Amino acid sequence: MGFWNDIAGVTAANKAAAAQKAAAQKGIDFQQGMFDQTQEDMQPYMDAGANSLQQQQALSGALGPEAQQAAYDSVQNSAGFQSALNQGETTLLQNASATGGVRGGNTAGALAQYAPQLLNQAIDQRYSQLGGLTQMGQASAAGVGAQRMNMANNVASGMNNIGNAQAGASLGGYNLQKGFLGDVAGFGLNIAGLFGAPGGAK
Repeated sequence: MGFWNDIAGVTAANKAAAAQKAAAQKGIDFQQGMFDQTQEDMQPYMDAGANSLQQQQALSGALGPEAQQAAYDSVQNSAGFQSALNQGETTLLQNASATGGVRGGNTAGALAQYAPQLLNQAIDQRYSQLGGLTQMGQASAAGVGAQRMNMANNVASGMNNIGNAQAGASLGGYNLQKGFLGDVAGFGLNIAGLFGAPGGAK
């Protein structure tokens, strides 16, 4: 009966190991699916952050003078800047007209200084606005990175469970072989004792 008990025990161990492996793999697949979905959800924010960072680099001159000039031109040619420029110049001219100084040097000087000052303010404002997008993208990327590390730890734990299940199945096979050999050896000793012992069958 020992042999059959060994077989039954190993069969149960193999079933348990298979169930443990399946559960661990299911957990790994679930973790991967959740991470992929999270990364897909966060990708637009990371892309926006990367794009805004590049624009900030251009405005700061980090990408070279040509890129910086192109960034300045983009701000200067924007609808918002042109609207603010027109309104500001109109206000200056109206004030000068009210005081009778439209053709005076002070008015011309004020108009000449107004556009560059307004452009500098617009560039600073654009850089600041881009900074918010860059920080959002950085935070999103950091969040995905943290989730990636968490998933890696969970997957490692799942792989460890699979390894333990495989080890358990291998140990069950070893115990089967050991039990079987023990049963055979015991059976052989019993037969030898039956036929070779004094007073035994002749």
